[in-house]
Amino acid sequence: MAQISSLADAVAELVHDGDLVALEGFTHLIPVAAGHEIIRQRRRELTLSRMTPDIVYDQLIGAGCAAKLVFSWGGNPGVGSLHRFRDAVEHAWPRALEIEEHSHAGMANRYVAGASGLPFAVLRGYVGTDLPAVTETIKPITCPFTGERLTAVPAINPDVTVVHAQRADRAGNVQLWGLLGVQKEAVLAARRSLVTVEELVDELTPVPGAIVLPSWVVTAVAVVRGGANPSYAHGYSERDNAYYAAWDAISRDRARFTDWLEEHVYTDIAGSVA
Repeated sequence: MAQISSLADAVAELVHDGDLVALEGFTHLIPVAAGHEIIRQRRRELTLSRMTPDIVYDQLIGAGCAAKLVFSWGGNPGVGSLHRFRDAVEHAWPRALEIEEHSHAGMANRYVAGASGLPFAVLRGYVGTDLPAVTETIKPITCPFTGERLTAVPAINPDVTVVHAQRADRAGNVQLWGLLGVQKEAVLAARRSLVTVEELVDELTPVPGAIVLPSWVVTAVAVVRGGANPSYAHGYSERDNAYYAAWDAISRDRARFTDWLEEHVYTDIAGSVA
């Protein structure tokens, strides 16, 4: 049964320096509060994996948490570039960042392979692209039955996967619905998992299109209302579009970003400095 924990205790127990960490979510249910707690606990040398890294990964990179990023697309959705990400790649600030780039299909299949206990996935993607020339984890493979030339990508097995969901019951079964990405696969592929939720309930009532992560695949659950903000949690909150727009200016300037970190992440809501 999953452990019900505070966010701070869960991150302290599950996320370690040097870990491969996946914070997954698509459009909504992005685990931003958990990302901030990782920053607050000053984790270092992380390999961050995500299909679509957006502003929370920009913040983790800018805070110096990441040594490597494994991804398929990165940006401030609807606005533009991730400037802390670009600064790390182009100028090694606050530290150099290694990148490993894949397609969306490649990343999704890597999580599926990890969740399935397989060493790699096979797909028809990447043919005719430049990615195999710059990404070591994309290799050609020949089908033993047809002779067709395909592409293999290794499984992703995060040390810890972090996702946000709408709710969980007191046994740690997690329910999420709405636009979904690879949260299920990323959790199943991981050695440990942390799910932040909007609320804890006595019983999970059926919701059309919902998926349930059973408690036996979840290591810890933490109640964090608004834990996806500025993204949203379908049925619980709305997307804060102004935040995304404001982030562009904040993230362009190192000093302004550093001030933002001190005010909004390192200083907790009670006013004490972490």
